[in-house]
Amino acid sequence: MTEIEPVYGAGILLLIAAAAVALLLFLIIRLKMHAFVALVLVSLLTAVAAGIPIADVPDALLSGFSGTLGSVALLVGFGVMVGRLLETTGGAQVLADTLIARFGEKHAPFALGVAALIFGFPIFFDAGLVVFLPIIFTVARRFGGGILRYGLPTAGAFAVMHAVVPPHPGPVAAADLMEGNIGLTLLLGVPVAVAAWFLGVHYVARYLSARYVIDIPTAVFGQLNGGRDQDAADGGTGDGGTGAGGAATATATQAPPRFGTVLFILLLPLVLISLNTVVDTLVKAGVVAEDADWANALILVGQTPIALLITVLVALVLLSRGRFSMGQATGILDDALGPICSIILITGAGGMFGGVLRASGIGSALTESLSDLGMPILLQAFVIATVLRVAQGSATVALTTTAGLLAAQVTAEGLSDVKIALLVFAVAAGATVLSHVNDSGFWLVSRFFGMDVRTTLKTWTVLETTLGLAIFLIAALLWLVTG
Repeated sequence: MTEIEPVYGAGILLLIAAAAVALLLFLIIRLKMHAFVALVLVSLLTAVAAGIPIADVPDALLSGFSGTLGSVALLVGFGVMVGRLLETTGGAQVLADTLIARFGEKHAPFALGVAALIFGFPIFFDAGLVVFLPIIFTVARRFGGGILRYGLPTAGAFAVMHAVVPPHPGPVAAADLMEGNIGLTLLLGVPVAVAAWFLGVHYVARYLSARYVIDIPTAVFGQLNGGRDQDAADGGTGDGGTGAGGAATATATQAPPRFGTVLFILLLPLVLISLNTVVDTLVKAGVVAEDADWANALILVGQTPIALLITVLVALVLLSRGRFSMGQATGILDDALGPICSIILITGAGGMFGGVLRASGIGSALTESLSDLGMPILLQAFVIATVLRVAQGSATVALTTTAGLLAAQVTAEGLSDVKIALLVFAVAAGATVLSHVNDSGFWLVSRFFGMDVRTTLKTWTVLETTLGLAIFLIAALLWLVTG
């Protein structure tokens, strides 16, 4: 839906926006209302309060929701399918074992972090951490040094991939809301995520794990399975862990896939999307004819949803041999899709809220006010996302809401796809810092690593903050370099 002529002045619109965000936070934090329900309710109230004609309110709500959901659902769905197939066949274990063998005992934390970076491409933070927990505990018991020495680099790797790199829902939704190129965001996001992890997690984790040594007995190793069961009962991340565990048990007697096979599956979508970007650039530059069939074919298979669909099909073919039938594969994929339903709906509702803010003119009023203060748009992105992240805890809500607020200014300034991608990273940086007690990830790390709240604040919160700052620093430097 296009932006309507504002009914109120900028001051009134900004007050409505502030009240809407405050109400959203109150409903989620204080009343513990489900984020999806709260976002839809606040979007409705905001649309009415901002003066959108009553007859146009449904269009304003559905436009933002369907637009975001259309882009997010396919990417997230296919991405989690690939992750679950690798998980159930032992691909994650093979990945970690091979890297540790090649890097050596001294660099085992680095090897686990690298494995998590690779495996974190298609799998979410909480699911990835649950999958890697047995590996983390096994390596920690083998080499010593405390659980945080291996747990923090791994958890930090999953966190940065989840925040920065599509097909994870936050960066996908942010890029879509600001009308950026999701494929380009992915290609730039991978090196940015790796560099940010190296600067903001690897070295910081070494310092923190030496300062706060949590022994394996203190980390409550037996809590792993119990934690999954409890999370499943709560409707949380344990659903994915338990379902995956069941599938993994069914295939435990079969040989796991080779390291090369796992690496090929994870790199395949990156290669396909890279071909799309290169060929599209050559076509626009006039080097390749627009009607060249081979070029159009590569552009098609390199579209992010198509590339991930191809990856799912390839993974099914390569991983099913001697491990599971097509009927069993259907069950594995069903288990993968169930836990992400809530995430996809919340992401779509965040897009709805952002769409209402844009349609009512609130987004334009807010960004213009920040511009009047002389705050560059990249800094605006980081600051707004940080405020939302600290206030309500959800990185995805912070990402989608901030992107919705900035969309009008992005369009007005005519930013390039590269600049929009960097803006997505700045938003992701703000949505990463200062993880604390209102963040489910905070409790997941605290619970599984056997830390009390104070220790978790001194370790995980610090690590997330240095990670977010590293992401923003890299995005800012690239922003300057790209002019």
